[in-house]
Amino acid sequence: MASLPEGLLEGGVWFRVEDAGTASAVRRAAERLATELAMPERRVADLSIVAAEAAGNLVKHAVQGTVLVRAVRTTQQAGVELVSIDSGPGIADVARALGDGHSTAGTLGIGLGAILRQASHWDMYSLPGHGTVLAVQVWPDDPPEAAWASGLTRPITGEAVSGDAYAIREADGRRQLLVCDGLGHGGLAAAASQEAVRVFRHVPAGSPAAMVEALHRKLGHTRGAALAVAELDPAAGLVRYAGLGNIAGTLFLPDGTRRGMVSMPGIAGHQRRQVREYDYPLPPGTTVLMHSDGVVDRWSPVGYPGLLARSPEVIAGVVLRDAGTRRDDAGVLVARLP
Repeated sequence: MASLPEGLLEGGVWFRVEDAGTASAVRRAAERLATELAMPERRVADLSIVAAEAAGNLVKHAVQGTVLVRAVRTTQQAGVELVSIDSGPGIADVARALGDGHSTAGTLGIGLGAILRQASHWDMYSLPGHGTVLAVQVWPDDPPEAAWASGLTRPITGEAVSGDAYAIREADGRRQLLVCDGLGHGGLAAAASQEAVRVFRHVPAGSPAAMVEALHRKLGHTRGAALAVAELDPAAGLVRYAGLGNIAGTLFLPDGTRRGMVSMPGIAGHQRRQVREYDYPLPPGTTVLMHSDGVVDRWSPVGYPGLLARSPEVIAGVVLRDAGTRRDDAGVLVARLP
């Protein structure tokens, strides 16, 4: 078996899909990842169809089409996820496009239908004139419940790895999120963020302020990072939030208003004046968005009808496409509880 592209097992690999050759590269990468994860042959074959159709659609219809291929895991099993993002014409009638036989490129029109038949989970958002984001997961057996939080990271143009990272965990009844932006770019920035993710996943669960303090102590041997931790407590109707540096946190409330969350100045691992934790209301249906400074803070869901009802990974894909900058690493994390 050919060796996996660097990073495919860890955080995934982005492909710019412009022709049939790069579309084939997406399919081969997905197949290799599925084989490495010991998925059964029948599901590898299903995934191959999904990858070929998703990437092929970008070649036929899209503008600036990209696909992320990455592993997704639970404690019981591992699967493969593809996130396809484009800035093409979009789809005016999604329901019609999902049916076999509909085509705008003179083909058989079975692409989306084939994808959905093989997928364990899928979600899509398309807006005419803006493009389409499609997220598809293929699991080896019965799929887990859809995730309540998901994110995307992308490296600055010219770098192979991103200095931004995120993590999601449920421990001791706490649902917690981390977004981290390693200082600078490239391998050393990525090392700082990955160390933050490792610590976040393994230290005993505590309040967001306690988690930020623990991360600050553990990152002293790295170049440091901006980071923030949020804890969603639906029983109390609260988000608890603490951060150091320029990680942005925003709540999009069901009534259409938005509320920013506060991080303190500093660099985790190096400079810290104080860590403060703030509480914010979390009514049912609130969407929590956290991102690095590689995503402009002016993004708003206004003009994206129905987007905040989509899955976290699809929301993250739209934000990354429309608000992410290519002049910096970019990271987006989205969470939403019922």
